[in-house]
Amino acid sequence: MTARTGDNELDDNIRQWLKWDKNEITKREIEGLVKAKDVNKLRVLLTSRMKFGTAGIRGNMGAGFAQMNDLTIIQTGQGQAAYMLRSCPNLKERGIVIGHDARHNSERWANLVAAIFINLGVKVYLFSRIVPTPFVPYSVLNLGCDAGIMVTASHNPKNDNGYKVYWDNGAQIISPHDKGIQACILENLTPLASSWDATLPKTSPLRVDPLQQIMESYYRDILSLALHKSTNVNSPLKFTYTAMHGVGYNYVVEAYKAFGFNPPIPVKEQVEPDPEFPTVKFPNPEEGKSALDLAMATADAHGSTVIIANDPDADRLAIAEKQSCGTWKVFSGNEMGALFGWWLWTCYKEKYPDSPASDVWMISSTVSTMVLRSIAKKEGFHHAATLSGFKWMANKALDLRADGKTVLLAFEEAIGFMCGCRVLDKDGISAAVVMSEMATQLAYKGISITQQLDNIYKIYGYHITNNSYYICHDQTVIDAMFQRIRDYEGTGSHPKACGKYEIKNIRDLTTGYDNNQPDNKPILPVDPKSHMITFTFTNGCVATIRTSGTEPKIKYYAEICADPSNGQDRSAVEAELNDLVTSMVTRFFQPERNNLIARSN
Repeated sequence: MTARTGDNELDDNIRQWLKWDKNEITKREIEGLVKAKDVNKLRVLLTSRMKFGTAGIRGNMGAGFAQMNDLTIIQTGQGQAAYMLRSCPNLKERGIVIGHDARHNSERWANLVAAIFINLGVKVYLFSRIVPTPFVPYSVLNLGCDAGIMVTASHNPKNDNGYKVYWDNGAQIISPHDKGIQACILENLTPLASSWDATLPKTSPLRVDPLQQIMESYYRDILSLALHKSTNVNSPLKFTYTAMHGVGYNYVVEAYKAFGFNPPIPVKEQVEPDPEFPTVKFPNPEEGKSALDLAMATADAHGSTVIIANDPDADRLAIAEKQSCGTWKVFSGNEMGALFGWWLWTCYKEKYPDSPASDVWMISSTVSTMVLRSIAKKEGFHHAATLSGFKWMANKALDLRADGKTVLLAFEEAIGFMCGCRVLDKDGISAAVVMSEMATQLAYKGISITQQLDNIYKIYGYHITNNSYYICHDQTVIDAMFQRIRDYEGTGSHPKACGKYEIKNIRDLTTGYDNNQPDNKPILPVDPKSHMITFTFTNGCVATIRTSGTEPKIKYYAEICADPSNGQDRSAVEAELNDLVTSMVTRFFQPERNNLIARSN
C-alpha cells in the first residue's frame, strides 16, 4: 500500500509501520486510516513516540508508534536488551525476571520480551501465570537478577497497558538508566524476525519459571511484619476482599494464611481476573465509594465491618470500615499513611525495645501528608520526603540501609505503601495483611480503625488534607495553564497570593526555583519535562499542583495541620483549607476556560 499524504515525514512513518508490523490487527488499523485518508489520526499515531516516564512506558493499546502494541513492545524490549548488554557484564548468567498482569495482551507481550532476551542468550525468569507487580522487584533481589520487567498498566482504564522496569537493586529505574534505555530504543527500532516468536519461551532451556520459589520465599519473608500471628486466627473481625478484577485474590489468601488469618470474604463479582473490568468505571480503589459499591454490599451481606481492596496489579491498597451509624468510611491514602506509621512504629518498639529511635526512618512523598514527620519529631526517629513516586522513595530507602539505618515505611497518598524493605516498591499484598493485623489488635481492645485514626491526630496533630484532580487530554492546554501561573497576571513571576490567602514560599521543580532556599535553588531534583509547583501559605497550608506521569491528570494536594493542644478547632481549620482549595482551583486551574473534566465522585 502506497501512502501519499503530502507530508513526507508522515509518509515515511506509514511505510515504515506497514513494513515492520507483523500483527494483522494493528496493521489493518493503519491501512484503514490510510485508505480513509485520515491524515490527522495518522499523524497522531505515527509521528510521535512513547517515551520512558514513570520507570517505563504506559499508554493506550492500539496501532502506531504512539501507542502500546506488539511492535512498540518489541522495540522497547530490544532497546532495553541492548542497553543491558552494554552496562551489565554478567547479564547472561544473572538473567532478568519478567511478570505480567491479566490485562489484554499482557501475557503475549511478556513472552515477546522474554523471546528477545532469550535470543541474546540471556537467562529469563518468566512467571508461568499472572502475578502481582511487587513480585517482580522482590524476585529481582531474591534471584539476583540484573533487572525486572512487569507488563501492567496497574489501575489505568481497560484500554491501557504498560511496561515497567526495575534495576538490579530491586527499585524502579531512575536516571541514567531511563535515559540510556530510551536512547537504545531509538537505536534498535527495526524489529528482528526472531523478536516476533512469542512461543520461544515455552521451549527454551534459558526460560525458568520462578513462581514456586518466589511464592515460598515471599510469604516467609513478609512474616517479619507479623507480630501477633498467634492471635490473628481468632480475629473478631470479618474482612471482605476485592481484587478489582485483577490478580490479587489468590495471593492475598496466601498472605492471610501466612499471618494466621482465616481467608477473607471475596467479592465474587470482582474476584476473578477480567481485563474488561465489567463492574467498575475505573478499576482503581483510590476512587473511593464509587469503586467499592460491590464490596460494601458483600460486606453488609456477611456482617463484615472492614473492606480490603487491591488495585488490578495488587500494588496498591485501600480500606473501608463500617461506622456505628451504618455508613462506610473509605480511608484516604494519607489517613492510611498515618495508621501504618503509628502501627509499624508501635510494633518496632515492642519488638526492639532497646534499639535507638535515631536509627529508624520513615519516608513519604512531598505531596503526601506530613503526619510521619510529626510522629517522627515526637517519637525521636527520622523522616525523609522525596519526589512523588516509589522510584524515589525506594532509592532513598536503599541509601539509608547502606548507612545501617532501618526503614519501617515508605508511602504516598495515592494508596501506595511499602512496609519494610523486603519489597522495594509499593506492595498491596503485604500491606493488606499488616493492616488486617493492626485492625485485629485494635478490635481486641474495643477500638475501631476510625477511632484509632482520631487518637493519632489528637497526639500528633490534625493533618487535614484536600486532594483531587482534573482530567485534561491536551498537553498544550496543560502547558499553557502552568505558564500562566509562572507569569501570573502578566507579572513575569509566580503569584504572591491566591485570593485572600497570602503565599509565603514557592517551589517550582519544573523551572528549578525555590525562594525558601538561600540561592533560590530547590534541594529536590528538577524535572523540566513535568510540571510541579508547591505553594506554602502564611496560614500554614502547603499546596502542590502537578501533572501525572502515567495518566492525563492535573492533580492538587493541600494540607494544613491543626494542633489540638493549642485549642485549634478542627472544623474551622478544615473549612479554611477547603475555601483555599476552591480559590486555588478557580484562579490557577480555571476549569471552565481550560475545559478540564472534574473528578467524578
